[in-house]
Order: sequence, then C-alpha cells, then structure tokens
Amino acid sequence: MKNHKVHSGWRHKLHEIIYEADTPNGKIFDLTLIFLIVASVILVMLESVDEFDAKYHQTLYVLEWIITIFFTIEYIARIISIKKPLKYIFSFYGIIDLLSTIPLYLSYIFAGSQVLLAVRAFRLLRIFRILKLVKFIGEASQLSRALKASRTKIAVFIYVVLILSVIMGTIMYIIEGDEAGFTSIPRSIYWTIVTLTTVGYGDIAPQTNLGQFMATVIMILGYGIIAVPTGIVTSEINKEYRSGKPKIGDDNYVHVNTQACPSCAAEGHRDNAKYCYNCGHLL
Repeated sequence: MKNHKVHSGWRHKLHEIIYEADTPNGKIFDLTLIFLIVASVILVMLESVDEFDAKYHQTLYVLEWIITIFFTIEYIARIISIKKPLKYIFSFYGIIDLLSTIPLYLSYIFAGSQVLLAVRAFRLLRIFRILKLVKFIGEASQLSRALKASRTKIAVFIYVVLILSVIMGTIMYIIEGDEAGFTSIPRSIYWTIVTLTTVGYGDIAPQTNLGQFMATVIMILGYGIIAVPTGIVTSEINKEYRSGKPKIGDDNYVHVNTQACPSCAAEGHRDNAKYCYNCGHLL
C-alpha cells in the first residue's frame, strides 16, 4: 500500500509538471519545451543549407540528438504519468509528439528521414496552453461557427468561379492559340485561375489585342471575386455577435484553463471544475 502511494505520488507530481502550465514547475517545463522545439526547427533549417551544414555538420548532428533524447524522455514521461496512456498516444498531440521524436531514429534505416524533424514545428501549438491563449478559444469557436454557416454559400461561389474559369479559359484558347502558350484548354484554364486570383506568374501571356482585353476583364473580375468570401464570412460573424451568444468578458462566458486530466489527459476544462468532462476522473 505504501509503495502504491509513493508511486501515485511521484506520478502525480510528474503529471503536474508535464501537463499543467498553471504551476511554476509546469511553466518552466513548457517554456523549456518551446525553446527546444524552436531550436530543433532552426537546426533542421540550418542543416538544409549546404554551406552551413558542411562546416558545422557534426555540431548540428550532436545538438539534434540531444534534443531528440529529451523529447524521447518527455514522450515516455507523458505516457507513464497518466492512467490511460492510450488516450494520449492516439490524441492529436500524442501523434505529433511521436512523429517529432522518431525521425532521427529512422535515419539509421531510411537515409534522409531526419528532415522530417521539421514536424516539430507543430508542437509549437502547445504555446496556446503556456501563454493561456486558451482564453481566445471562444473567439476561435465563433469564427469556426461562422465558417461552418458560410460553407454552402462559399461552395456555390467556388462552383461559379470554376465554371467562369472554364468558360474564360476556353475563350482564351480559341483567341490566342499555341503561339502565345495557350497550348490546350486545361493550360488556358490554369492561366485564367492564376489571373483571376491576381497571382500572375507571367509564364503565359496573351499577345493579341482581343486576348489582352479579355485578360483585363478577368483581372478586374478577380479583385471583386477575392472580396466575396470575406464578405460572406464577415456577415456570418456579425450574425454571431447579434445573436447574443456569450462572448469573452461576459458573466456567463465559460472560461477554460490549462488543467489536464491525470487519467485521460483531456484538456479544456471549465474553471473550478472538479471532475473531468471526458472520463469523470477527479481533477
């Protein structure tokens, strides 16, 4: 019994350090983690520069292994510090943590796989917990609802744009032909989309007066088309505000904290919550 309590005690302390950004030790751990993630991503980028890698290859290699070992220990610690490790292993963060740890090990089997270490940049998402940016989840949810409400209108809009691109591309193929680079209807449609979105690579350009006039019309349409999705989403956001749904700062707005369940590692609990909303375990 005593050994069980000791085991539970150190595992609970480990859980607080790794999963809780509200505690002093948790903040230090997470800030250290963010620093190492940023450093690792920078190392991978520097390694891709041939001149730099040729001069400091061994140093970069050693530093990458140091960071990889730290992430390996951290990954194992996250697993053993919760009662239901599979919940963490198959969670979004669990998969990202694993993918950011194994590339250097895989490099001994598959050459060049260490470049996948860049996936560690996804771990920077943890900064939302550390800096308590979870308070902005309400605004993010509002934007998500606005996008979801706009999806039908945006889908119809994209469909119209695609039809317009096919028609304009076909016309440009007929007007310009192979001499100007419009060698096929698909290639002409590609040019139309590039022009309509105001990207303008310049790899294909109309040569005839009529073609240039059509290009001008497509460019002008492009400016109007870009504004349409923004207007649709903005309209839905305004509806959200007018609907009277609770917003950050309201008395009835549900805040969330950085507390993670010691059993299933679920996050995003309400302030002052005593039990996990996911598994019911005591927080």
